[in-house]
Formats: sequence, C-alpha cells, structure tokens
Amino acid sequence: MSTHPTRHRPSGLAFALASALTFGGSGVFARPLMDAGMDPLHVTWLRVAGAALILLPVALRHWRLVLRRPLLLSAYGLFPMAGVQALYFAAIARIPVGIALLLEFLGPVLVLLWVRLVRRRPVSPAAVIGVVLAVAGLSLLLEVWAGMRLDAIGVGLALGAAAAQAAFFLLGDAMGEDADPLAVIAFGALIAGVVLGVLARPWTLPWELLGAPLPLGGIAPPGWAIAVWLALVCTAIAYFTGVSAIKRLSPQVAGGVAYLEVVTAIVLAWILLGEALNTMQLLGAVVIVTGAFIAQTAVPTTPTTTAASDLDEPTATTPADEGDPTRARALDRD
Repeated sequence: MSTHPTRHRPSGLAFALASALTFGGSGVFARPLMDAGMDPLHVTWLRVAGAALILLPVALRHWRLVLRRPLLLSAYGLFPMAGVQALYFAAIARIPVGIALLLEFLGPVLVLLWVRLVRRRPVSPAAVIGVVLAVAGLSLLLEVWAGMRLDAIGVGLALGAAAAQAAFFLLGDAMGEDADPLAVIAFGALIAGVVLGVLARPWTLPWELLGAPLPLGGIAPPGWAIAVWLALVCTAIAYFTGVSAIKRLSPQVAGGVAYLEVVTAIVLAWILLGEALNTMQLLGAVVIVTGAFIAQTAVPTTPTTTAASDLDEPTATTPADEGDPTRARALDRD
C-alpha cells in the first residue's frame, strides 16, 4: 500500500504559488516562437523534450519506478505532460493566451464533477453555486449573445486542455509516497517527448529560429533561450512544484491556488504581448475565476497519512476501514 505524506498547508501553499507563477508564463514565452513561424506542436515538443533531457539523470536514478508504477507513468506522460501542453499551445495559436488559459482552468471544475459523479462523494451547495458562476462567466468571456466571436476550434482545444489538466490534479494525488514527484515528472516528460516526437516530426522543425532574436516585450532574446526557459522553468520546475503542492494539500485546494496562474498569464500577456480583454470579457474572467475557485474549494478535505493509489496498486479495505467514515473517505479520495 502506498502512502501520502501528511497534508501540510504552509509548505503546500508555497509550492502551489510557485507552480502557478511558473506555469503562468508558458503561453507568453511560447508565443514568440509561434509568431516566428514555429508550429505549436513543435514548440510543445521542444518544451517537453527539453524537460526530459534536463531530468534524464533523475529518471536513470529511479529506473525501478517503471516496474512498480507503469500505468501511473504512462497516464502522466500522456495526459498532464503531452495532452495539456499540446492542446494549450494549439489553442493559443488561435485565441488569446489569457482566454485559452481561462478555458483550460475549467479543469478544477471537472475535478469537482469527477469527485461527485465517479467517486460519489457529496458536493456542497457552495460547490454547485461555483459551477453555475463558472459557466456564466464562460458565457460572458465568449460573448455568446453575439455569436461565437472566438475561433471555435481554439475554444475546443482549450477545453480539451481543461480535461487533461483535471487529470494532472487527480494523478498528482494518486502518486503515493512511494513515487518521487520529480521522478514521475521525469518519466512523464520522456514518454510525452516520444509520443509528441512521433506527431511533431522534429526533423521538420525550423531549427534556425532558435538562433534568431525573437521579440518579447521590449527585449529580443534568442529562440534557444526562450526554449530553455520553457523546458526548465515552465515545465520541470512548474510540474515539480505543482505535484508537491497536490501531495501536501489535495487536488481541490491546490487547484484553487493554481488560479493565480490565470492572473499571471493575463498580466504577462498584457505587458509582453499587448493582449487585453474588453470590459465584458474581463468581467467574465473574474466570474470564471471566482466561480471555479468556490466550486473546487467547497469540497471538504480530510488530512490523512496513509492511502492507496488508484493506479498500479489495488485499494485494500478491511472491515475496520468500512466502519471508519474518515478512513473510508480517505481511501475513496485517493
């Protein structure tokens, strides 16, 4: 049986804040490469392949994890690593960074729905209110009364990223204490790099762009510097701090703090890319963040020191567990 470390809010909140700030800049720093002509899939592959190269020593050190948790590593590579990045970067090639990220951050609402409908845990009235607010804010953001003003494919891609992001929070909580977070991320990046490499065909990548200066706000760093920043800060560090936050808090609470990523992205997109929301869209953004935050933080969390994971290891219960509501909830959550 795998175990979670004891939930610890102070350190968990610090990790969650760091994750939000590092994740928040990914779309902004990727945009110069795409504006220069690089395909979003190529940018995604550069990001995860660079992170895989940086974390390769970690993967080699923890190679036995492949034997113990193959399903967890495969799911993590396919959904949080490959899925979120590919869908999000494809979305920001069609719609503004801030809007794409707002749509992606319906992911914590999907976590709430998963907890209620699949795990069959009760959801408070505040959670329902939060979901209603999030949907209402989405309507304002898309200005549905005027007909879809945003690119419909871009919106669909961002919503796909939301589903993959929900998997990030759920899989992060399913790791257990026996799986080192950095090792899971290292193997996830390796798997994502291979999967995306088949799709992206890196030999067709315009490598010359990495040596060219690319405009980013008032500066023009070389393309390779942007790629390194994406791989190291916006991927390796961002995922590590994010998983560390989930393990110390819960998927719901970590998802709430992660909404600072939306604020970070919108502010950076405004300063560095000149992207701004109109008044109605800004109102919609505020309503989405407020509603989704209320929705997922309304789920009660129970501190626990031991729990079984859903992937690779069966969940075992005993008659004593079934008679202990706190223990039963802990096992159900994990």
